[in-house]
This record gives sequence, C-alpha cells and structure tokens, in this order.
Amino acid sequence: MYTKIKTTHIDFFIKILGKENVLSGKSVINYSRDHTENLSYLPEVVLFPKSTDMVSKIVSFCNTNLIPITPSAALTGLSGGALPVFKGVSISMKKLNKILKIDLPNFQAVIQPGLINEEFQNELEKINMFYPPDPASKGSCTLGGNIALNAGGPKALKYGVTSNYILNLELVLPNGQIIWTGSNTLKNSTGYNLTQLLVGSEGTLGVITKAVVKFIPKPKENLLLLVPFHNIAQSCEVVSKIFINGISPSCIEFMERSAIELVRDMSFSNIPFSIMENDKAYLLIEIDGNNKDYLFESAEKLFSIFENYNCGEILLAETSTQKENLWKMRRNIGLAVKSYSVYKEEDTVVPRNNLPDLIKGVKLIGNKYEFKSICYGHAGDGNLHINILRENISDSKWDLISKKAIREIFKLCIKLGGTISGEHGIGFVQKDYMDIPFSNEELKIQKLIKSIFDPNNIMNPGKIFPD
Repeated sequence: MYTKIKTTHIDFFIKILGKENVLSGKSVINYSRDHTENLSYLPEVVLFPKSTDMVSKIVSFCNTNLIPITPSAALTGLSGGALPVFKGVSISMKKLNKILKIDLPNFQAVIQPGLINEEFQNELEKINMFYPPDPASKGSCTLGGNIALNAGGPKALKYGVTSNYILNLELVLPNGQIIWTGSNTLKNSTGYNLTQLLVGSEGTLGVITKAVVKFIPKPKENLLLLVPFHNIAQSCEVVSKIFINGISPSCIEFMERSAIELVRDMSFSNIPFSIMENDKAYLLIEIDGNNKDYLFESAEKLFSIFENYNCGEILLAETSTQKENLWKMRRNIGLAVKSYSVYKEEDTVVPRNNLPDLIKGVKLIGNKYEFKSICYGHAGDGNLHINILRENISDSKWDLISKKAIREIFKLCIKLGGTISGEHGIGFVQKDYMDIPFSNEELKIQKLIKSIFDPNNIMNPGKIFPD
C-alpha cells in the first residue's frame, strides 16, 4: 500500500531541507536500529528537519504520496518504536534540540523534541530547578522520545512520569497541519485532553515539534542507602512497609544479585561494595528533601524496619562519589545485559504489593521453558524489567519462548492487577500481546482514534496494534 521512495522524492526533500539534511544510500544503516534486542529495519531515506515548517512540508508530502514516516531521535528505545518496519522516511529530530525558553516565574520551559534529557536537567540545575523524569538512558535519550513513550525512571516513584510534566504540545498532524494540543496552564478543563492523548502515543498520531514542560524546585539534600536481602521475596515485601510507616522515598530500585554480578563481570562500572554469599537481592533507596533532620529521621525509621527482615550490612553512601557509583551501577544493568547476550526485555508493571508474586511467577516460567532471567527495576511503583537471556538457546526453543513464555508472563501481570508495559511502550515487539490487556472493543476504540488522526496510516505504521 505504500509508495517506494523515488529520485523525485529525494529531490523534493533536498529542496526543502538542503542536501546536507537528506541521508540516503548505505549511510541509512545507522538509523535502522534502536536498543531493542538485535532487530534492524532500513529506512529508504533519513531526513533532518530544523524547523516545524520543514516537518510540516515533509509530512504533508509523505501523506499525499503515501510514504510511511517513522519519527526518531536518539534511538535508545527498547520496544522497537523507532524502527522503520515499512521502510519509507525516518524523520530524525536530532537538529530540533534547543531550549527555546525558560519561564522561571511560571516554572515552565518551551523545548524542542531532540533535546537530550540530561542536558535539560543540567540547565535547570543552574537555576536550582529540577525536571524529575530520569530514564536510565537520560544522558542520551531525548525529551521527544520520553514524551512519545511516557518515560519514567527511578524518581517517578515520588515525582511522577513524563505525562505529569507536559502542559502543551505543538504537533504536526499527518496532513501537515500544525496545532497546539492544550494550554500553558496548570489547570485545563476545556474539551478533550489532546495533550495527554499524545503523551505515550509513540509517534503514531503526528510529529511533536515543541513541548511546554513544567519543572519544580530542586531538593537540596538526599540520602542513598543500599540494602542487601537474603531473600528476594522479602526485598519486595518490605516496600509497602516503608510507605505504611510514613516514609516517602524518591526512589526504591530493585536489583537481583545476578544483575549486579553481570555489571561487575562485564566491567561496565565499579561495584562500590562487596557482594556477600547470602545476598540474593538489593534495594537502592533514596530519600530527598530540604531538611537534613527529616532525612536522617527517615533513615533511622528505615533501619528499624529492616531489622525485621533477613538483611545484610546496609551501606549508607557518605560521599557524592559513592552515590554516583551506586547510581552508575544501577543504570548500567541494561547495557551489561545487552552486551552479554541476545535478550528480550519485558517492561512489566503490577501494584507494588504484588511484586513478590510477579518475580516468583517469572522464575517459575523460566524453569518451565528453561531460560535464565535477570530482573531489576522500580520496586517502589511495581515496575519490573525482566531480561530473558538467550545465551545458548536454539532457534526453535527461542521462538517458543517468544511466543509462549512471554505471553504467560504478561497474563500473570494482568492476573496480578498490572499491565504489560510501564514505561518502555508497546512499539513493534509487544504489539502482538495487546489482546491480553485489552478486549476487541477496547482495541477498536484505540484504532478508531488512530484513523481519525491518520486516515492514510503513514505515521509510524506497524506499531502498537496487532496486525
């Protein structure tokens, strides 16, 4: 149904963007992959617009000529959302990467989608402000990609995910028209909330070219604890106890022993503590705020809670270097897994009190299908990243795991009151499982929304919905 890119199409793109912003031929291979497994799909051409007007002209032309469009930027996604599975045009937002305005009195900024998450955080830090969503790839992922997937990160526990910070979006519709989806206000009860519809839509409804993002004052102090547990279930059970006792951590990260061992063995970062024989899992817990007394009182409460569990020696990070090393270790788990083996990463999420049952179920399914898994993630909000390692598994057995074992894991998530993705999105690799969380009628409603925005189905086709 789609049109193959022709020389005349390339000529049009060069006329609009300039030759230096149109990439074709063998060089497009660098835009054929993201961080999803080992998948690769070549676009026919990669375009680098530098303005909303350029994006509008590209999209309008592609819509008229039935050329599929895949928006992309940093290509750090884990669900295949930026893979051009129908070839066509990959629109890279790399050159739309500026902070256009910081409005300090209103605690908001206007940014372009290609802006790196950490670069935005660093600019805000200069004025003692804070943008909390912080994915593991914050040093390379873009805010546009974060918006497309409704990204979270460790601090989502206390501060919320990307959707909690997006006030308004400039959107190029699939017909090339440019709209704003909301208003730059903290309250808005005016019509349907198109802004929140776009957050998490994975580039299937249009191309985001600007965003109005709110921020908050940066907490002045924080404490970081690493707590080893001799029992994996207890490391998850304690999470609810922490909140019941009136403590509100900014982060509670779960890491099973094998995750930390892999980071160590693959030499991704220094492990600033000794892994003891009885340690089965770890919680990395951060408390932040502006009152040191409050932080130490909370830490004392935590220590008293852990006395009731089978824990090892608790490490309280005393220096900024210790803190940085612990966080680097946590953020490098995904990279270590990727370097070690072909794998499948499932971004499961359940109510946090059900996390012990999820981990137990995952390990039982692993025993059934004979695969090894490495689990880690955001214990505070029940978001578990399950990395299924291929290692030496045969092609036929790996195919069986892909089709049956993962489906069993997702069904377990639904049974436990959760769903199949917490922050990575559905994209290309999870779309065939959408019948698990949604009925036919629920999927039909979502597809109708897609068809209203994009009747020619040119925007990121082949994503989210089953074929």
